[in-house]
Amino acid sequence: MDHILTYMTFIPLAGMAFILCMPGGATKAIRLTALGFTIPPLLMALWLFANFDRSTEAMQFMERAQWIPSFNIQYIMGVDGLSVTMILLTALLCPICILASWNIEKGVKGYFALFLLLDAGMTGVFCALDFFLFYIFWEVMLLPMYFLIGIWGGARREYAAIKFFLYTLAGSVLMMIAMLALYFYNEPHTFDMLVLMDNAGTYSRTFQTWTWLALFIGFAIKIPAFPFHTWLPDAHVEAPTAISVILAGVLLKMGTYGILRFCYPMLPLATQDMAFWALAALGTWNIVYGALCAMAQTDMKKLVAYSSISHMGYVMLGMATMTVQGINGAVLQMFNHGTITAMLFLLVGVIYDRAHHRRIDGFGGLASVMPVYTGIMVIAFFAAMGLPGLSAFISEVLVLLGAWQYSPGLAIVAASAVVLTAGYMLWMLQRVWLGPVNEEYASMPDVNAREILMLAPLAVIVIVLGVYPHAILDLINTSLTAINNTVLSAVPPVASLPLDVLP
Repeated sequence: MDHILTYMTFIPLAGMAFILCMPGGATKAIRLTALGFTIPPLLMALWLFANFDRSTEAMQFMERAQWIPSFNIQYIMGVDGLSVTMILLTALLCPICILASWNIEKGVKGYFALFLLLDAGMTGVFCALDFFLFYIFWEVMLLPMYFLIGIWGGARREYAAIKFFLYTLAGSVLMMIAMLALYFYNEPHTFDMLVLMDNAGTYSRTFQTWTWLALFIGFAIKIPAFPFHTWLPDAHVEAPTAISVILAGVLLKMGTYGILRFCYPMLPLATQDMAFWALAALGTWNIVYGALCAMAQTDMKKLVAYSSISHMGYVMLGMATMTVQGINGAVLQMFNHGTITAMLFLLVGVIYDRAHHRRIDGFGGLASVMPVYTGIMVIAFFAAMGLPGLSAFISEVLVLLGAWQYSPGLAIVAASAVVLTAGYMLWMLQRVWLGPVNEEYASMPDVNAREILMLAPLAVIVIVLGVYPHAILDLINTSLTAINNTVLSAVPPVASLPLDVLP
């Protein structure tokens, strides 16, 4: 299919324009329109998944056109196994989030228009193969997310939105500096990511180190890695349910995606030097720290937010191992965490819509009141704990297998943190769903058809990937092996160029 990546990226923008032309009072039509414009990208993502050639590491479905010739900026789109996996996750979550936003009553037209703009930005990030184009899509996401939190969020929405904006903007500035450094280092100057990767052998170790650090901090803010994580709990707690799903399900993955897409193939020497401290040790710290913070929470949504910090630590650890098991487990964990944490935030949102609070100690006995809801919740909770037979178990085991070959000590610490995960998940399960029924919520209605439609696809994916993880592993293995080999085979250039080559 020609230009499929362009269609996937810009169909939501067409939907945004269409919604902006609709009367503000036509709320039902606006919701249906927004949902309608997220379905074609999902169908196209499924077509990509089915037709992607898993035997080659080369970029596929390439599109290339001149954009700003005077600066050698091009419109380049293309995907490998890593990109397709993230595009599929994005395309899956967006219509689910539209359904989760069905009860939005304030500024319906603006909300759904901004959401479709966000959808376009996220898809573009995973498709872009020109660094300048990538940066444009990266920044496009910042604006709608700021307003979606700041206008439609909770009581402290302005604080959370500004904090998110400032943190992300700081990371974007560092990313822009690294982008310009790579642009001017190459002759002729270029933003073409494939050329930047091919020329990696000419970059001096000093240049790679400083550029790697700038990119890493920019992406670490997005992951979020300690100590750049403090924006995340505030943003999650104040954001509407659907925006929390997008934050945890897609935006956090952009940090680790960026490291794999830029730092590994473009700056392999620096990756070798920095992998232990910046990824392995910090990732292990994230695992333990996030789990301990989650145990201390009294708000269900905040607990899930801190659990995301913990689970993204497994991604960092797996990437750092530079083993086939570790790096495959890391990307599989990116996809699995996106689906599991989406379920968790949606489930918390279902409760909040009915009770208008999220206090763990404010409920009790909901299992007997909402049996269908509880059944779906148990799948999500056990998946988050890494129970065998559910998706996260496979990805975490692969990460730990790779980590053992890399650093047995870190592997032991990371594996031990599974007990902490079970602790805070089972503690919340006991206090909210088991025990005597809180009479205030004895008549709370169970999940409705719309909510089941949101949750059921994610539950099915969690179970299917727990039994058959090769659906994703076969998609990513060849591409990730090539990326990993680029780092492992990197040697310093014969003539090491100084950092001050920049004009």
